[in-house]
Parts: sequence; structure tokens; C-alpha cells
Amino acid sequence: MRGPAILLAYLVNSVTSLTEVSAYVGTAPGKTPQFQALPSLREQADLVDGWTEERKALIPGLLRKYGIDAWLMSQRKYAEDTVFWALKEATQFSARRRTTHLFLADPLNGAPSSYSWIENTDAVWTDLRQILAAQQPRSIALNTHPEIAFAGGLHAGELDAVIRGVGEEWKDRFVLEPMLGVEVIATMVKGRLPWYRKMMETAWAIIEEGFSEKTIVPGKSTSWDIEWWMRERIQSLNYTTWFQPSVFILTGSGFPAAEDPSAMDDPRAPDRPIVYGDLIHTDFGVTALGLNTDTQHIGYVLYPGETEADVPKGFVDGLKKVNRLQDIVKSNMKIGMTGNEILKAALKQAHSEGIEGKIYCHATGEWGHSAGTVIGMTNLQDEVPVLGDLPLLKNTFYSIELFAEHFVPERNRTIVFPQEEDVYWDDESNSWEWVYGRQEQLLLIRTPAEDTLSEL
Repeated sequence: MRGPAILLAYLVNSVTSLTEVSAYVGTAPGKTPQFQALPSLREQADLVDGWTEERKALIPGLLRKYGIDAWLMSQRKYAEDTVFWALKEATQFSARRRTTHLFLADPLNGAPSSYSWIENTDAVWTDLRQILAAQQPRSIALNTHPEIAFAGGLHAGELDAVIRGVGEEWKDRFVLEPMLGVEVIATMVKGRLPWYRKMMETAWAIIEEGFSEKTIVPGKSTSWDIEWWMRERIQSLNYTTWFQPSVFILTGSGFPAAEDPSAMDDPRAPDRPIVYGDLIHTDFGVTALGLNTDTQHIGYVLYPGETEADVPKGFVDGLKKVNRLQDIVKSNMKIGMTGNEILKAALKQAHSEGIEGKIYCHATGEWGHSAGTVIGMTNLQDEVPVLGDLPLLKNTFYSIELFAEHFVPERNRTIVFPQEEDVYWDDESNSWEWVYGRQEQLLLIRTPAEDTLSEL
């Protein structure tokens, strides 16, 4: 029975309850995230186009890095190569007609290092044959990888068109170098970081407002209510998103996420009212300026009259444990190691410290799940075929995504504590740093004091 205790807490702490009711504990000490306004659409286009030109300028060097003389991409409208989206102008919404790009590592006789066509006649093939004849590349990379989306975007029909168009004599020089597409997409030029940090702060601010008494009414608000509130809040700020926000009740009886952590991959979790004592979790991201964020935080619904001092210690310790797992993973992310090597080293260290859980980190930024090596998947904790064999690149953004298991004595059960925060490579410190921060305190949903009296 909680009624007498609730009334006593109200009578003894009525003054502090009245002063604290409109506040909520932030996710990280010293941080009060604010909503960051985006510039005008025209200014956004100028920013994005500037970043794109910086990245295009890196391509000849990448070709030399991987020993490739030329890189050919071709696509039709609505059947774009994955790399197209990293190279297009901000005001392009799709490829047009047949859109073709050719990049050269070391062009001869003062020729340009890149060519582009938007054409619906055979003129593109005539031009290409002339350029190839003059430049005589020994290798021509095509994006034909069967497993890596960022290196396999050339459609089968377009491959046939390329071969017919340039002629069989060049077919023997076609090669596959998956790291070209991967690294072009993965590379985050420096100008992107300040805006990415603002986007991350906005994501935090939305989560903190959503996981507060401003939005959640215990016993009435459901998990789906909060998911759709988040979508509306994103829209109201002129951002968008790359996936439907999810809200899971980690301690809910019969709730799949409480019994089976893999259920957090289900985009349509069960729905029920959020009640006092629930530990709730969100997976959330925002999109703007050609960038995507990815964040997971946890909140706790206090009983009426309770304060942060009343949060079950097992929940506080569970968050500390998953924070430690974040540190372990981040410290093992060595440039040049494969994702599988990092996964093995991080799990070994975690197990040696008595931490059980799962690690499933990925590149982010250009896409929500972007180009780069994968460090585990929820169902693959020994190794990830193909994607886990790629090397870790610097000058990228990564999502440190994982969960730790922790036995919570107050609930007499083991509960998973998921977290996800984005990091960037910092050349000065020669290490991965949090883009905005990480959650080190539970978000608390409080009940106003006047509601306490009305419920008694």
C-alpha cells in the first residue's frame, strides 16, 4: 500500500514538491539541452552544397589510396546508386534521365578529374568512350558489391547499359573496390560537426520534454501517445526523422521488451498506459541538413510525492553499468581495426569486469545506419559477416549502441539498460568524443503535488 506513504511525503515535503514540480532532472550533469532552430531552406542548401563540394574534392585522393584509376557511376531517375545521395546538389530530389559520373585519380594532359552527364540519348556513351580512350585507365571501379549497400548501388539493368554503352573492350577493366563508396559516404567534413551537435542537442531536448510531466500523465499517456507526440514535435521544429520514434516500457509485465531485449527492434511495440514505477526507454533521431542522429535514453516514472532520492538504487546502478560498457566500447574503437576485432576486444573486457549485455554499434550521419564497419548486431555477437570485416575509419560519426543487463533487487529481476549516443573522431585528442554528451542520470517524470491530493 503506497497511499499513507504518499500522503506523508506530501505533508513533509509540500514546499519542495511545489518548487520542483515543473522541473525535471537532465540526462547529463551541467547540460540543459535547448531546441536549435534551423536556418532558412536557402541557407541550408548553401551549407549542404559546400560540404558536398569538400567531399567531392577528396575523391581523387581516395582513388589513389585504393589503387583505382577511374570510378564510374550511372543511374536512372528513381533508381539511384546509393552514393548518388552523397554527391547530389541540395536542390536535387532524384537523379534525372540518366545521370552519370566519372572520376579520375590522375587525369592526363590537364583534363578534369570529374565529369557528369544528365542525358537521355547515346551522347553520354560517346563522350565516355572518348574520355576513356584518351585517359586509358587500367581499372574502372563500379559499385557492384553483393552485400554492402554503399558499394553495391549500381542496378543490374544499368550495368548492362554501361557495358553496351562503353563497349566490351572496357569490360575487362571493370573492378570492385567497396571502400570507395564506403569512405566517400562515411567521411564527415569538419564543417558538419557544429550543426550535427546542434541537431543532437535538439534530439536531447525533445526526449527530455517527452519524458517529463509536461507530456506524460501517468495512467493515461500510453507509449504510442508519446511516440506520436515526438513525431509531431519534430515536425513543429521543421526537422524530420529517418525512423518512427519508439517508446518501450522496460519493466512492463508481459511487455516483450521487458522479457526479450530483441523486441526493441520491433517498430510496433505493444501499447499500454505508462504508470508509476515504470522504467521507460526511447529510440529517437532527427534529420536535417543531410544528417541523421540516433539516440536512446531512459526515464523513470516517480510515484506521487517522490523525488530523485526515491529512485530505486538498482535503476541508478544499471545506468552506471551501461555507462561503463559505453566507455569500454569507445576505448576499444581503434582506427584501422575491423568491427569484428573491436567487438571481440570490447566483449572480452566487459566480461572480465562482470558486465553482460550486447554491443551493436554502427556508423551514422549521412544515413541513420551509415557507411562503415559494424560492431556487432543484436543477433550477431561473435562476428558480423562482411560488414564487420571492414576497417574502422576516422573522420566519421558513430552510434555507440548497446545494452547492459543488471539485476535490480527492488524488482527481483534482471533488466536491460539500453543506451545509444553518437560520437565523432577528434584529431586533436586522437580519440572518439561524444557529439553532445551521454545520459548519466535518469530522466524523471514527476507528479504534481496537487495531483497527489486529488488521487487520495
